[in-house]
Amino acid sequence: MRKSHKLSWEKYFIEAWGLGVFMISACAVTLLLEHPQSVLHSAIPSPFLRRVVMGLCMGITAWKILDSKWGKKSGAHINPAVTLTMYRLGKINGKDTLAYIVFQFAGGTAGVLLVALLTGNLIQEEHVMYAVTVPGKEGILAAMAGEIIIAFCMMSMVMITMHNQKWTAHTSRLAGLLVMGNVIFESPYSGFGMNPARTLASALPSGVWTSYWMYALVPVVTMLATAEIFSQYFKYAIKLRALNRVKHL
Repeated sequence: MRKSHKLSWEKYFIEAWGLGVFMISACAVTLLLEHPQSVLHSAIPSPFLRRVVMGLCMGITAWKILDSKWGKKSGAHINPAVTLTMYRLGKINGKDTLAYIVFQFAGGTAGVLLVALLTGNLIQEEHVMYAVTVPGKEGILAAMAGEIIIAFCMMSMVMITMHNQKWTAHTSRLAGLLVMGNVIFESPYSGFGMNPARTLASALPSGVWTSYWMYALVPVVTMLATAEIFSQYFKYAIKLRALNRVKHL
């Protein structure tokens, strides 16, 4: 019993560490690429090319967190929407679900605050602003559509790799590629949230809570719905294969 309790606490802190590292990377790279006084900002005048660099950095960050020894111990959810979906699928119990979420929020916020402590007023510059997620110029509906699409794609990938042993070992790489693509192509619409804890981690110190309800609800609802769709599909596929085997006997 004591050993199990100790391992659970280890997983909780790993979840905090994972999102904390992700937010440190997000804030640091945003600062380097978007602050008007940054050398990189001047060297890369194209917003699209800066997003490409940002996407590469964040994709690699996500990949390495998920692929790390620590990440593999906790499952590296680093996202309340993922954790709630895993709970719905019976992959994690209620106590661990609550603890994972609390530590994700705490770890992400701590990561942002650490960068703020080290960089001072630089992170408060309007083009950086703690790497906040807010709707783009197209407005809230476009942002919501973007959040639905990226959450659906991420959970679809998770569900497919969970049910296909050939792809399971590639989950972390595929997640990194999706993060990279989302930053490059989707971030102009919603800022690439897909994670209620990630959005809150930037909103708390910045005071920018624009459409937070959307960033909190849409990823959770979308991932839960996506997992349900795939679960029903896999159950149907199993029944169909069993029926076909009976017919061929």
